[in-house]
Amino acid sequence: MTTYLLAGGGTAGHVNPLLATADRLRRRDPGATILVLGTAEGLEARLVPERGYELITVPRLPFPRKPNVAALRFPGRIVSAISGVRRQLAQRHVDVVVGFGGYAAAPAYLAAWRSKVPIVVHEANAKPGMANVLGSYLTRHVGVVFESTKMRHARQVGMPLRDEIENLDRPAVKSEALQFFGLDAQKPTLLVTGGSTGARKLNETISRSTSQLLGAGWQILHITGEKSDLTSSPLADYHLLKYCDRMDFALAAADFVVSRAGSATVAELTALGLPAVLVPYPVGNGEQRFNASDVVAAGGAELVTDADFTPAWVRKQLVPILLDRARIADMAARTASVGFRDGADRTVDLVLEATIPTPHETFSETS
Repeated sequence: MTTYLLAGGGTAGHVNPLLATADRLRRRDPGATILVLGTAEGLEARLVPERGYELITVPRLPFPRKPNVAALRFPGRIVSAISGVRRQLAQRHVDVVVGFGGYAAAPAYLAAWRSKVPIVVHEANAKPGMANVLGSYLTRHVGVVFESTKMRHARQVGMPLRDEIENLDRPAVKSEALQFFGLDAQKPTLLVTGGSTGARKLNETISRSTSQLLGAGWQILHITGEKSDLTSSPLADYHLLKYCDRMDFALAAADFVVSRAGSATVAELTALGLPAVLVPYPVGNGEQRFNASDVVAAGGAELVTDADFTPAWVRKQLVPILLDRARIADMAARTASVGFRDGADRTVDLVLEATIPTPHETFSETS
């Protein structure tokens, strides 16, 4: 019986592909033991037990970026965390460690390397995080979502998607999806979403551009996010939701999308062949701009900065796209050309390859 330790967490970008991979492992290897290594503070603390997996916690150890007391304490704390993970690897007879980035990944990689346990790295963003860059130097089994991701030994496997997205037959359920949201089956649908908490700039610009968008013959399904002040509209074809628990239906109803460029969002849009305008989140290390680069280069999406996404941009750039149905059809085909629906299986294939390495695959420090 194989024991898998999946490490990562902190944000949905790490937790969701971890859980999708765990679910697929459980399906393909029903007798396996699947453990998750994370922190007590991250999203995994709630989602992992809810999904039925055992969570082992390690301290949250941000890498120090300036000299201070935390920097002085960091070496001792990381050594302690690695020792704790090594004990778990030995006690639980772990056969392979699979990391997805985040605070738990670095000690997991180092502990596995010290214990000679095979390592698999999955990087969801086009611009890899520090923990996964470290992991890529300790294994040849590195899976990435985007072709443009620069990592040692990278193999494009795609994003492990939720079952409801992976198996979504958009044409087959579109009529039901339109009815679910009260949308008009005779009009194309523009889906606008900034994620569960919303995106202020997207919300403001779209709410100020409704007359132009509706005047182009489209209807709008706008998921504003739970923190938004937008609540309702008197316009019949402008549908506002704070939260959507049926994103599969929202994507099935959509003919075009305006959204942020998180890795999961881009992976879902490309898997489903949905053309889009992508507005990267302007804070952080710029990973969303890199996430969009492959589909933009393929011609399946338009990229606009947060600062430039204004009603004037919508009038001059987005409305002409929406009026050109042939262009939208071409963008949809180009979007689908860079997407993967089988990211979960591809990732599990990589894990299974690492679990029983052949002699020529054995990794050494000098590789």
